[in-house]
Amino acid sequence: MGERCCAVLRVLVLQAAWALAGGQVRYSVPEEAKAGTVVGRLAQDLGLEAGEAEARRLRLVAQGRRASVEVSGASGALLVSSRLDREELCGKSAPCALRLEVLLERPLRVFHVQLEVTDINDNAPIFPAARKNLSIAESSLPGSRFPLEGASDADTGANAQLSYTLSPSEHFSLEVKSKDEKKSSVFLVLTKSLDRETIPVHRLVLTATDGGRPSLTGTMELVISVLDANDNAPQFNQSVYKVQLPENTAPGTVFFQLTATDKDEGINQEIHYSFSDTASAYLQELFKIDEKSGEIRTAGELDFEDLQSYDLEIEARDKGIPPLSGHCSVELEVLDVNDNAPEVWVTSLSVPVPEDASVGTVVALLSVSDRDSGTNGRVRCWVWPAAPFGLEATFAGSYSLVLREALDRERVSEYEVEVRAEDGGAPALGARRGLRVPVSDVNDNAPLFAQAVYTVLARENNAAGAELARLWARDPDEAGNGRVSYSVWEGAAGGVGAAAGSGWRAASSYVSVDAESGRVWALQPLDYEELQVLQFEVRAVDAGEPPLCGNATVQLFVLDENDNAPALLLPAGSAPEAGAVVAKIRAVDADSGYNAWLRYELWEPRAKGPFRVGLYSGEVSTARPLDEADGARHTLLIVVRDHGEPARSATATLRSVSRSALGVDVGGAAASAATNVWLVVAICAVSSLFLLALVLYGASRWAPRAAVLSGPGPTTLVCASEVGSWSYSQRHSRSLCVADGAAKSDLMVFSPNFPPPPPGAAPKDTQPEPSVLLHTVSDTALLLPLTQTQPFCPSRCVGSVGIQMPRWFSNLWSVQESPESPNPTPQGTSPCFHLQRWPH
Repeated sequence: MGERCCAVLRVLVLQAAWALAGGQVRYSVPEEAKAGTVVGRLAQDLGLEAGEAEARRLRLVAQGRRASVEVSGASGALLVSSRLDREELCGKSAPCALRLEVLLERPLRVFHVQLEVTDINDNAPIFPAARKNLSIAESSLPGSRFPLEGASDADTGANAQLSYTLSPSEHFSLEVKSKDEKKSSVFLVLTKSLDRETIPVHRLVLTATDGGRPSLTGTMELVISVLDANDNAPQFNQSVYKVQLPENTAPGTVFFQLTATDKDEGINQEIHYSFSDTASAYLQELFKIDEKSGEIRTAGELDFEDLQSYDLEIEARDKGIPPLSGHCSVELEVLDVNDNAPEVWVTSLSVPVPEDASVGTVVALLSVSDRDSGTNGRVRCWVWPAAPFGLEATFAGSYSLVLREALDRERVSEYEVEVRAEDGGAPALGARRGLRVPVSDVNDNAPLFAQAVYTVLARENNAAGAELARLWARDPDEAGNGRVSYSVWEGAAGGVGAAAGSGWRAASSYVSVDAESGRVWALQPLDYEELQVLQFEVRAVDAGEPPLCGNATVQLFVLDENDNAPALLLPAGSAPEAGAVVAKIRAVDADSGYNAWLRYELWEPRAKGPFRVGLYSGEVSTARPLDEADGARHTLLIVVRDHGEPARSATATLRSVSRSALGVDVGGAAASAATNVWLVVAICAVSSLFLLALVLYGASRWAPRAAVLSGPGPTTLVCASEVGSWSYSQRHSRSLCVADGAAKSDLMVFSPNFPPPPPGAAPKDTQPEPSVLLHTVSDTALLLPLTQTQPFCPSRCVGSVGIQMPRWFSNLWSVQESPESPNPTPQGTSPCFHLQRWPH
């Protein structure tokens, strides 16, 4: 029974051992352990009983190289058989683990054992050379730094952490900068100026100490030669330069320019650049330095995913004897590139846009995306030009093109809009999408005439249907909105200035306007004696919806033609004294101006007789005293002519009925005899008129030159227009115009003639005497003192001067354009005129 239990227990122990064999046994042993050192109880850890390891032949499987460990056949322990050197087995790798295979026969089983060889501080720091020679100019400034090659330690961990010390020196110190946990930069720093004559050579010991316990050290002798010449080494303006370079930089690209300066002259100042001795061969293959210019260029391709930064140690050495050098470091950072540009799509476009569209109207919808991520994929959008459209973001990647300002098709009928997108990469990539946005027309412009008032001159007796003027109104709209039609507007302000007794008539009875061309043509012949000024409005209407219109005023002035012959009036008799006025021929002409300027000629008798006729006054006077030889009866034939082209005339026959009076036959017929009483009345009337004229003339000489007489009623102003003709307008006041020049010798009376006189006034072929007009002139008349030949320029007047000459005035004065008036008359100025008094 006891034997059976022992057998069962043995089976359980074997099963546990087999189960353990499926796992892995781990041991650690320090390097340099002595031979025979027990690493671990292998048999026991495998679950074997005492003596069973030998019986079942527990052993190590032969390795390709000697494992330096063995299994004891008697005890089954794992022992060190020879020297273990971690640096030889694993180098700088940590941890250092050896994989062993253990074989157990009867039955056959294989176990894996991992043996870790731990590091001990058994390697001292080693410098690349036991001695380093340095040449330093005696003129080197304190603070100058000289790179030194550091030591290396084959151990790992704390055993490989090195610290450096320099033997005591008053001229030098040591500076150590750690680049990372495994590498440090060592610099020899000059702390005090050198003097070659005092100490030509400095010998220092650089010691490297590791971090092991106990620590180990390594040394290197520094032999520093002090140079007497070339005492200025090249200097960089910075000790460290930081440069960034994108990964897609092409080989051969210059990315940095080194600049070092040397204060020496001649050959000691010439510098060539190179990598420091500490630079690896890999760096010197990837980058190249131009020795003369200092340009650093890429020689291979950079890869951001492979290496993100490079540290280039640069030396600048002059050509002095011995040469001096300056050092700097270029830290190159490789940047990821932005290699995807944004994309812009137009998803919706609503054109054309009406010009009256409200601000905020959506014109187009756009979508923007960039396949890059991060900053390189962050996109901003805008519109160029900035007006009158803008972009509004709706949600991520979507934008609306909206109207920001009011449109005007007449100013800009179509817009070329460009949507621009740019990502946040460096350098940024962009995209553009052009849009054509036409603007549709609305009827927002009324027709506009070039002038508010048109002045038109037309001669009387023109043919019906004759073209008087052409009017044109501009409408900048297009199609029907800009198609203009014309018409005469029969408004309340339209009217006709006509002769007395003719009343008011509609403008459409005189003129008509062609609806399409704007041509103004006459419906009937015009008569100056009936109508002098016609004012009406022309309306221009476009075909828009709703239609818009514009107005222009047309002032039509009828020019006089010599179509009326003079008409004689009955004269008054006078006494037959020598030089006395015995009669006066009075004649009127319905025309005006030169056409109404009359001259009187004694036609018969042609021989020298006792009578003569005033050329312009029509006064018949005695040339000498009458005697018995002249006879009792005399017949005079007098011809009255105007100055028209062609001239028209009338004749009057005067016959004496006694030696004291003459009779007249108008047009060849004899008139009734006049008595001496009528002759006396005529002389008194002429004398009264002469005295009144002298009084008014004296009053005008003492009156202010710029006196203004104003009246309550409407007045008629006829002034020189910009085209050099007479134009018509209305004012509520009169201004007295005094022309420049000498003192005035005559008095001229102007009276208004518009609006026309009421019905029942005197017919047009009769005119009152000047003396009567002088007493019956209205409050708005103008009294103007003038010389015999008086230039009159409306532009020199104090105010606006109203001039309208009645027919009796045309018999006394003529109006001629002055040579002072510019030809042609510039716009905005007025021509000048001469008032010429007909000779009496």
